[in-house]
Amino acid sequence: MKTEVAIIGSGPSGLLLGQLLHSQGIDSIILERVSADHVLSRIRAGVIEEGFASLMKEAGIADRMQAEGEVHHAVEIAVGDDLHSIDLFDLTGGKSVTVYGQTEITQDLMKAREASGRRSFYEVANVCPQNFDGDSPFVTFEKDGEAHRIDCDYIAGCDGFHGVSRPAIPDGVLTEYERVYPFGWLGLLADTPPVNFELIYIKHERGFALCSKRSESRSRYYLQVPLGEKVEDWSDDRFWEELKRRLPSSVADNLVTGPSLEKSIAPLRSFVVEPMQYGRLFLVGDAAHIVPPTGAKGLNLAASDVATLYNILKRVYQDNRTDLIDRYSEICLRRVWNGVRFSWWMTKMLHHFDEDKFEDRVRDSELDFFLADENRRRILAEQYVGLPYEPVE
Repeated sequence: MKTEVAIIGSGPSGLLLGQLLHSQGIDSIILERVSADHVLSRIRAGVIEEGFASLMKEAGIADRMQAEGEVHHAVEIAVGDDLHSIDLFDLTGGKSVTVYGQTEITQDLMKAREASGRRSFYEVANVCPQNFDGDSPFVTFEKDGEAHRIDCDYIAGCDGFHGVSRPAIPDGVLTEYERVYPFGWLGLLADTPPVNFELIYIKHERGFALCSKRSESRSRYYLQVPLGEKVEDWSDDRFWEELKRRLPSSVADNLVTGPSLEKSIAPLRSFVVEPMQYGRLFLVGDAAHIVPPTGAKGLNLAASDVATLYNILKRVYQDNRTDLIDRYSEICLRRVWNGVRFSWWMTKMLHHFDEDKFEDRVRDSELDFFLADENRRRILAEQYVGLPYEPVE
C-alpha cells in the first residue's frame, strides 16, 4: 500500500488530522490497534477551545457540535461556600469555550472519515514505523494474521502515551520531563441534570471537586482522592454524599443524584517529551505530552499539534515548503509548555497537598490573590479559553 501520510491512532487527533488533510486532497491511511467501538467507549473531557472548534469547521465536521454543543461564557471557582465567577467572555474580549464530549467529536470524525473514502484499519497488530530518519519511511502491521506494509512520505504518531510511535525513536534522542501528583481524580458519569450551567471548580478542605457536564441531561463529576483509593470502594451513594459535602451550600441543594454510567480513577501527571519529531515521524497529542485535566488542556493541546502539522504538510504539498518540516517540534512545544504550566498552576492552586501545610496556605493565598482583582482574573481567563495558534511561516 502507498499513501502520503500514515497516521497511527484513530482517536480525535488522528481522525482530525486525516480529515483536514483530506480537505486539501492529501491522502492518508489510519491504523488503530483496537476496534472502533472500543475507541468510542473511552470517556474523556469535552471543553473545547475556539481554536479547536475552528479546526472542526475547517474540516467540515462542525455541524453537530454547533447544534448540540453548549457555548460557555464563564466558569466558576468555589472556595468553601464562596462562589467566584470568571467571566471568560468579558475578560477576553468575547472569547468562550464549548462543552461537547470527546466521544461525540470522535463519532463525528469517524462518520466523516467513512464518507471520505480514505482508508482506515482497526484491530491491527504489531504496528511498526520504520525508516523515518530517511527519505522513504514505511509502516508495517498485521491485520487478521496477514502482514502489510504502507509506504508513505510522513508518519504521524497519534497513538497516545502507551503507543508505539514514541518508543520507535532511537534511545538518546528524546528528553522526558515528568511530574506525578500525589492524588487522582475519581470521576462519575450519570444521566442526571447538571448541578449548575457553568462548570464549577471547587477548592475545599476535604479536597478538590469539579462539576462539569456533557449535556443538559448528562453530568460528569470528579473528586480528588488519594492515589491508593480503589474505584470499587466507592459506591454511587458514597460518591454523591462526598460530592455534596464539598459543594457550596448555595449549589448543594440543586444536586440530582442517580446511578452511574461509568466510574473510574485517573492518576494525575504532567509529561513532556522533547523533541516532538524525529526525521519524518511526528508525535502528536498524548504521544508527546500529558497534562492534568484541571485546566481542560489535554485534548486542546492535541488539537493545536494537529493544526501545526496540518498547516506544515499543506505547505509542503502545495508549495514544496519542505524547510518547514523541522519547525514542527519548535512551534508545538512553545504552546505545549504554556498548557503544561497553566495546568500545573491550576492543579497546584485548587488541590490540597498533604505533605506541606505551609505550601498549602501559600497556595490558598495565591488563589485568593487572583480571584480578588479583575486584571488578575483576566490572566486566568485568557489561558482558560486558549492561546492563539502560532502561524506556520
